[in-house]
Amino acid sequence: MRLLQTLLAATAAGADPGPFALVRREGADHLDVYVGSVETADRLADLPLPPGPAGPRVLALVPYRQLAERGFDCVDDGTPLEYLHISGHERADLAGALNVLPAGDVTCENGRFDSSDDEYARVVEAVLRDEIGRGEGANFVIHRTHTASVVGDPLTAALTVLRRLLVGERGAYWTFVIHTGRRILVGATPERHVTVEDGLVLMNPISGTHRLPEGGPDRAALLRFLTDPKEIDELHMVLDEELKMMARVTDGGAVSGPCLREMTHLVHTEYLLAGRGRLDVRDVLRETMFAPTVTGSPLRNACRVIARHEGRGRRYYAGVLALLGRDGSGRQTLDAPILIRTAEISPAGELRLPVGATLVRHSTPAGETAETHTKAAGVLAALGLRPPARGSAPAPAPVPGSTPVPGSAPVSKAAAAPGRAAGLAADPEVLALLERRVAGLSRFWTQPRPGPVPATAPAPALAGRSVLLVDGEDDFTGMLAHQLRDLGLAVTVRSWARAGDTREFDLVVPGPGPGDPSARDDPKMTALRGLVGGLLAGRRPMLAVCLGHQLLAGLLGLRLRRREDTYQGLAREIDLFGRRCRVGFYSTFTAVAAADETDTPYGPVRLAREEHRIGGAGGATGSAVNGTGGPGERAVHALRGPGFVGLQFHPESVLSADGFTVLGDLLAQLLVCRTAEPAGRGPVIG
Repeated sequence: MRLLQTLLAATAAGADPGPFALVRREGADHLDVYVGSVETADRLADLPLPPGPAGPRVLALVPYRQLAERGFDCVDDGTPLEYLHISGHERADLAGALNVLPAGDVTCENGRFDSSDDEYARVVEAVLRDEIGRGEGANFVIHRTHTASVVGDPLTAALTVLRRLLVGERGAYWTFVIHTGRRILVGATPERHVTVEDGLVLMNPISGTHRLPEGGPDRAALLRFLTDPKEIDELHMVLDEELKMMARVTDGGAVSGPCLREMTHLVHTEYLLAGRGRLDVRDVLRETMFAPTVTGSPLRNACRVIARHEGRGRRYYAGVLALLGRDGSGRQTLDAPILIRTAEISPAGELRLPVGATLVRHSTPAGETAETHTKAAGVLAALGLRPPARGSAPAPAPVPGSTPVPGSAPVSKAAAAPGRAAGLAADPEVLALLERRVAGLSRFWTQPRPGPVPATAPAPALAGRSVLLVDGEDDFTGMLAHQLRDLGLAVTVRSWARAGDTREFDLVVPGPGPGDPSARDDPKMTALRGLVGGLLAGRRPMLAVCLGHQLLAGLLGLRLRRREDTYQGLAREIDLFGRRCRVGFYSTFTAVAAADETDTPYGPVRLAREEHRIGGAGGATGSAVNGTGGPGERAVHALRGPGFVGLQFHPESVLSADGFTVLGDLLAQLLVCRTAEPAGRGPVIG
């Protein structure tokens, strides 16, 4: 405790203690104390991690604007990538640390959100209408900031808030205060972004928010939350998005969960993702900027939407803290929590507490506005800006042998390690509802696989075949690439802007992406339409997914319509060429066809009802369900023709319980039978 007491004594005396960080990680019975010098880096790759003895080396404060390293849009507010170059580290017993942390009053003035509830609700409404409603993505996180002025010494206030969070908040992944000299960050974040240890990469998406009543947990309300389609969809969409990230940095990852994360004011649902990786931890950080739970999906377009509608920088909100080091074998380690539920305090006492809500197709402006208040509640209570929740830890008894410093109060060991309440998480009906969620997910992602090798013997038609996967600005392509490799195919991924010569590949996959497929002035749509048209004209084998499918349908002469009710993050059972399967959709637009027959440049398209399979030898078949078109129209969810397959759904999505099997079967048929189509026979959809 010597290092901690030295820092606290200097602060109490009004002296500068120098840069430091105090961190309690989830489940720890101690507080990590780090000291050192603060430096600034331009890029994540510039963070130092030289060989040497085991232990932590660097604690980085990664701002949201660091997204520019990936070429993503963001408002550049100039917030620096600062890092603590760690020169000293000790572990302070948690109960003893709480006894010496200051425990006086915290006074803040002029507390308010930077936008009113009505203003924030209008932004939510605009995003739902203009972005999700027009196919720009499945979900987006829009933030607002609670501001206030700290009265008195900001560092003493931050240390007092830390103590209150350690005692009064539960379920946090990191509870911390970081003092760089230029700023103070203090908070209790519930969410791990990414960790790397012994080559194992872990991510921990948390989404879905249940506000606990003032009087304590309400079992009936929790059960309603666990069956709420909006909350279920929200978590599954971020699960898909984080699997995309895992696909960039590991062998693909496997999913476990879901479970509850119980905090003082709210309850979240969460999954855990794990996969083996070999990248430098700084590259892992770069390739996973930033979590969909604080941005949206697809990620690149989410960043554009955030920049359009927020119009201001996020500073450290939605970025990460990143503790980099080495283990006893010299291997790199990383632990990076997301910077949420975190207040930033300037040396002058200006306080900012950003919070955001995840907007999905079921969202309402009033509901999302209320969620921002709930998410801010824990830190605001610690700041004295709102009453503490009922049931917060009471004032504890002294710990024998502790030596408080001026302004501190003693605490018992029992209160020093607040844990999750066992009642909610252990309830049999709660467990049954959580297990029911997994039953509908893709077994490819939820069942462990042997490793970065095919889980099943590849079909002879697929083994060794080459595939070009064309990315339409959606990292679903990474998940699709893993499934294709698992089927035995050799996969190359290229951007839509650099697809190049496709003739060297046995199969081309125009993949998913955001945007309006009917747009004629969009360079991406123009390029992908030309790619699909060339493959059609040359009768080259093609699997078109989501956006690729829509462009294929348009070239076949089918009409493209925007759905009144978007299919963003929707799992449903469909009839696919005479086979019932459960698949996941992420689409705002759909192709529609007349109920009988439509002429196309490739011959007549015959449309059947979903309960029938049609099409003779060599004829293309397909399937459809009732859509939002006019009388006599059906929305087309699959196409099959001479040398091509088009799928509106995402076989690679975690929502597609049968997606991997469907993908393998369709590709085997496509690559074996692509030359069997007699001249003059047109595609058939169903």
